[in-house]
Amino acid sequence: MKTILVVDDKEMLRDSVAVTLQRAGFAVIGAGDGAAALEIAAKRRPDAIVTDLRMPGLTGIELIERVREIDDATPIVLMTAFGTIETAVKAMKLGAFDYVTKPFEGDELIVAVKRALEHAKLKRENAVLKLAVADQDQASAPTTNGSVQRRSGVDRIIGRSAPMMEVKAKVQAIAGSQGTVLISGESGTGKEVVARAIHEMSPRETEPFLAVNCAAMSESLLESELFGHEKGAFTGADRLRKGRFELAHEGSLLLDEISEVKPQIQAKLLRVLQERSFERVGSSTTIGVDVRVIATTNRRLADEVAKGGFRQDLFFRLNVLPVHLPALRERREDIDLLAPHFIRLVCAREGRPEKRITPEAMDLLRGYDWPGNVRELQNLCERAVVLSKGESIEPDLIRAWFAATAPSSPPAPTSASRFGKAQPLGSVGNGSPRNGVPAPASPVEVSPFVAGEPRPLSEIEREVIVETLHRFNGHRQKTARALGIGVRTLGLKLKKWKEQNLVAEGL
Repeated sequence: MKTILVVDDKEMLRDSVAVTLQRAGFAVIGAGDGAAALEIAAKRRPDAIVTDLRMPGLTGIELIERVREIDDATPIVLMTAFGTIETAVKAMKLGAFDYVTKPFEGDELIVAVKRALEHAKLKRENAVLKLAVADQDQASAPTTNGSVQRRSGVDRIIGRSAPMMEVKAKVQAIAGSQGTVLISGESGTGKEVVARAIHEMSPRETEPFLAVNCAAMSESLLESELFGHEKGAFTGADRLRKGRFELAHEGSLLLDEISEVKPQIQAKLLRVLQERSFERVGSSTTIGVDVRVIATTNRRLADEVAKGGFRQDLFFRLNVLPVHLPALRERREDIDLLAPHFIRLVCAREGRPEKRITPEAMDLLRGYDWPGNVRELQNLCERAVVLSKGESIEPDLIRAWFAATAPSSPPAPTSASRFGKAQPLGSVGNGSPRNGVPAPASPVEVSPFVAGEPRPLSEIEREVIVETLHRFNGHRQKTARALGIGVRTLGLKLKKWKEQNLVAEGL
């Protein structure tokens, strides 16, 4: 039910308008003057405002100006007995959606309010859509066209293993609740998929679902992204900008990799969770918000609390409804469902005939440990669809990739591994054709030995990633795709290495 704030200093008119709107199915809040209306607009977040023009204290025009400082999208309908063109033009320029001239019929007011609400809905959907498109551009997951049925709710979660059936049962149990959810699990296990499933099964399903990758932003940028900022709040802030909390009002907000948030932002997040209110950067106006927070982490937050890197009180606020996702190696039987699903998605996206994966190739997938979990499997399936020549995906194609990324390698590059003939560890691209497909760059070859002694795997991994980044001129998405990992995983690794002064800050 939409809530309308009615502002008029005359009680009888205010009550009459309230009754008219209530009969039309709206909830109504009344305010006798502009000051009271401003306080309600900030804390209660009405869906629309109907205000008189002439009132003691703040006039209707002045109220519009002040409301616009709080929220530039709340639709406002002006009631006036002085319906001159000049008044209407000024009100519209300041942000009023429409005006009605007294005396007016109830139906006239209801139509104006409904049109204002519909306009505001379209504006909000447009803003949310722009964010969703930007988020998708930064992700490495393949998208599909209309030829593949879209999954939603618990159907998003693919798996029939015992651990995943337990996850599905928990998701169904908590989805209808309003409580904060904390999803834990290794990188690539599908935490965002579960978060979306929870939103789609909740009473908020028709409202926005927005996500913020907390690991991908600096502290100042994350603060502005979450809470918004006022015009002039800092250099470059040339206009008011709403944050994700405001845009996700009445919906759900995913805080991805919450463990990466710095202490100052942790304190602000704690306040939002406790008081359901916040201030934009550069503003002292408190704004109320109704958002369900879903957080994810690839670390044990309890351990981070013990180390002093994460606030204990925030951990308790987040860990209301915990969900843990198992690693793919702990549910290998689900690979039989996941691999064909990803292959179908990529074939549909690329407009290719559907390909089958041979039983021998499936055996290879089941025998691999999948350090990158479901995301690594997804990337491999995309690569296989694009590079395979025939109607089926053969084991030789997959075996070569596994050999190139095996966790250990024999001294001689020609020695056999458990996946077949070994490739240079960390090989990226093909100076010569592999499986008949030439690559644009020569391979990145990293020796696993120095003076006959094995090197740490972490050191080899870092060298391969840095070299590949240089090959692609620092382009993270191309680098991640070439290495078969997610962009987020790459970003987290680089962030960690920068903090340890192991790689250049410019990467």
